Amino acid sequence: MNRSIKDKIMYTFIGLATAFTIGILLWIIGFVFVNGFKYINIDFLMSNYDSETTYVSIPITENSQADNKLGINFKLEEYEGENYPVVASFNKGSNIKKAINKKGESHRIRKGDLFKKIGKKSTNNLSINEVNNIINNIESDTIQVKVTNKGEGIFPMLVTTLFTIILSLLVACPIGIFAAIYLTEYAKAGRLVRLIRFATESLSGIPSIIFGLFGMLFFVIYLKLSYSILAGALTLSIILLPVIIRQTEESLKAIPNSYREGSLGLGATKLQTIRKVILPNAISGIVVAIILSIGRIVGESAALLLTAGTVARVPKNFFSSGATLTVKAYAVAEEQGDIGMACAIGTVIVILILVLNTLSKLISKKLKKV
Repeated sequence: MNRSIKDKIMYTFIGLATAFTIGILLWIIGFVFVNGFKYINIDFLMSNYDSETTYVSIPITENSQADNKLGINFKLEEYEGENYPVVASFNKGSNIKKAINKKGESHRIRKGDLFKKIGKKSTNNLSINEVNNIINNIESDTIQVKVTNKGEGIFPMLVTTLFTIILSLLVACPIGIFAAIYLTEYAKAGRLVRLIRFATESLSGIPSIIFGLFGMLFFVIYLKLSYSILAGALTLSIILLPVIIRQTEESLKAIPNSYREGSLGLGATKLQTIRKVILPNAISGIVVAIILSIGRIVGESAALLLTAGTVARVPKNFFSSGATLTVKAYAVAEEQGDIGMACAIGTVIVILILVLNTLSKLISKKLKKV
């Protein structure tokens, strides 16, 4: 077999491997997007996940062009086994923005909200005409309604994910960067360095569920942090250490020794050289390490299931329990079997990961030019 045939066979295998890799990636992303993108809108991103019911007073609309005095167009939808009128649209001039709750606070009524009661009358299993008649027969300047927002939004998970990212990086970044500086600038080849590198490599190969078990036993039970964002973030910070240490170490090694020698030759101390010469030139690699760590946090689920919990509420502080995007996607798919909602959350996660990867490349190029 001559060389040209061997080259053709090799190029064929390379092409097939490339096509297979790209095809799998596109297929996965396409599957998630096709099944989940239709759910994504402003309300999906900004609403709570759990349903919320409240009593609201709405001023009537004078000369309303709608079929009722509230200026609201309804449609019927099934909810918990009953048919209810659901807000489909608002007519121009409607006073819906002036709605207030029992506390006297402004209450936003959205498309998709259910009207369970109008005045004192229940609306379950009524026709649209019957609902409009109830509204029009009320002799008052304001009409009290019992409104239910079905929820199914991801705002609490977005907030929890943001809290987890901030707290994890606050713990992991200083430890990881200082460890990389020690290994590159201070440590001499020997048993201690080999031990540290072995520990770092071992950490990167341990499944995240093991970290979750450790976090549950140590942070949740032993330190009595309970299921909280703090316990989850501390667990994640351990997972992030290999990424930050390795990436930062490579960035520091890429700095020419002539920079160090020149700084020391001008009378700078070792610490001054690291602070004013080495770190500024390695900042692009460190930023990439941080962005890659954010991507790892966004995509983590197993460790957080055992430490942060699955509560889909906006956390009050770092000691509150909460579910991140990936944890909720898992819970929705596994426990509720709602593949559409899981794919919608997955779509947001994929977009975040793609944005972070693109951002890391842009920042790296920008800082290298500087």
